[in-house]
Amino acid sequence: MSRARTTVSIGFILAALGFLLFKGLGSATLYFREADEAVKQMDSLGSRRFRVEGVVVDGTVKETGDAVTFVIEQNAQQITVTHRGSPPELFQPNIPVVLEGRFGADATKARPTFASDRIMVKHTNQYRQKNPDRVKDYPVDGSAAKAA
Repeated sequence: MSRARTTVSIGFILAALGFLLFKGLGSATLYFREADEAVKQMDSLGSRRFRVEGVVVDGTVKETGDAVTFVIEQNAQQITVTHRGSPPELFQPNIPVVLEGRFGADATKARPTFASDRIMVKHTNQYRQKNPDRVKDYPVDGSAAKAA
């Protein structure tokens, strides 16, 4: 009887670990593109989930209900973003962000749109220098980059 319980317990633990590994690797394999690369590769990305990077364009942030719309730009390519949910506290114009989601159903290369459900604010060196207490893992003197 105890041997059967042990076998079932080990099977359950292995199944749980397999599930966690699968979910973790799924998140790690999201495609990452800068805005201009993403638009160039729009056909191959299709409706697949990926991450896109760009700088929030000043004057484009508009909050409506539970969504925020704004435009990101990278290398002269702009993408209109609709984000569902609340943006992070540090979200503001003129900062680099990484968004997770997919191209909108109405997206075209001439008018790219992105449906986001996650915003990650990137901390620039200038931000780190002004706010060293908020970004503790990144020395303001650049020694982390030298060590790597």
